[in-house]
Amino acid sequence: MTHGVGIIGAGPGVAALHLPTLERLADAFRVVHVADGGSGRSAALAARVGARASSGTEAIMADPAVDVVAICSPPAHHAAQIIEAVAAGKRAVFCEKPIGTTVAEAEQAIEACRRAGVPLIVGTNHYFDPAWGRAKHHLTASGGPVVSISVTLALPPNTRYHELVTELPGSPVAARGLPDLTRPEVAAGVVRQLLTGLAIHDLPLVRDLAPHFERVVFARALPPLGYAVGFVASGVPVQLTTVMLPDGADTLWRIAVATAADRLDVSFPPPFVHAGGARVRVRAADGRDTIYAHDPGDGYVAEWRALAELLDAGLPVEYDELLDDARYGLRLAQAAASLIGAAS
Repeated sequence: MTHGVGIIGAGPGVAALHLPTLERLADAFRVVHVADGGSGRSAALAARVGARASSGTEAIMADPAVDVVAICSPPAHHAAQIIEAVAAGKRAVFCEKPIGTTVAEAEQAIEACRRAGVPLIVGTNHYFDPAWGRAKHHLTASGGPVVSISVTLALPPNTRYHELVTELPGSPVAARGLPDLTRPEVAAGVVRQLLTGLAIHDLPLVRDLAPHFERVVFARALPPLGYAVGFVASGVPVQLTTVMLPDGADTLWRIAVATAADRLDVSFPPPFVHAGGARVRVRAADGRDTIYAHDPGDGYVAEWRALAELLDAGLPVEYDELLDDARYGLRLAQAAASLIGAAS
C-alpha cells in the first residue's frame, strides 16, 4: 500500500534528504504535499515530485491525500505539530529530532499519539542504521561490560553534502556570524542547542548501553562552534566531542565503545549522503582486528521502512522508549547548559 506523505518544512534537509529518501521508497510512500513556513520554497520542492505546495500547516493538515505528516520544521514547532497532526486525524507521524524542546513538550506529544494510537517514528537514522544492530549484537555476544563510550564529530558545513545530492532551490542562505562563546550565557545556549539538535542523533545509541543518566561532569563550548561534554550514565563515563569547522575536512562521525575485552568503533557516513550503513570495526585486547562487511542499507531508508511496517502490519509503537530517549537528551542538555551558565 502506498501512503501519501505531507512534509512540513522546505529547507535544505528536506531537499537533500527526505525527498530523495522517499523517492527510493515509491512502493510505500508518495509525497503529495509540501508546506513551508512562509519562505515560498515549497513550490519548487513540490514541483519536483508533482505534489501540492502551501505555507503554514492549515492546508496540509486538511489535505485528505495526506496520510502521514513528516515534521521537518525547526525544533521549537515539533511538539505542537505532532499534536496538530494527531488532532487532524492523520494516520502516522514522522518527526525529526527532537520531538520537543522541553521534557513537558515531549510528554504532551507522546501522550497525544498514545491516546489516539497514532504511530510515531523519530528520525534518529543512526539508531536505525543496520550497523548499530550488528554492533549491539557483538557487545551482547562478547559478554564484557561497557567501561566507556565516546562520540566524536568533526563536521564541515552541511552545504557541502547538500550540493552533492541535490540542486537546491532559491538563493543561498546568508552566513551567520559566530556566537561569542566567551560569554557564559551564550555558550550555555549554544551547547544546549547543539546537544538537542546534533548530539541527539547518537544519544539513543548511548542510552542503549548506559540507560540511566546520572550527572554531567564537565561541559564547555568549543570554538569556532562545538562542545565537549562529559557525563556519567549507569556508572559508565561518556564523552561527547563535536567541532564544526567552516573549511574542515570531510565528516568524521564516530562512536567508540570500550569494554574490558575490546574496543568497538562505529563510523557513520556523512549526513545527507546515501552511502550505505556505518562501518563497524572491533579491536580486541589480544591484537585481533575485525572489520565487519559493509551493509548497503542506510538508516534514512530504514526509519521510513519502520514507519511503513507500523502502518501496514499494525506493530506496537514503543512510545515509552521514544519518550525516554527524549527525556535523556533534554535532561543532559539542560544539565550541561546549567553547568556552563553557572560560570557567569
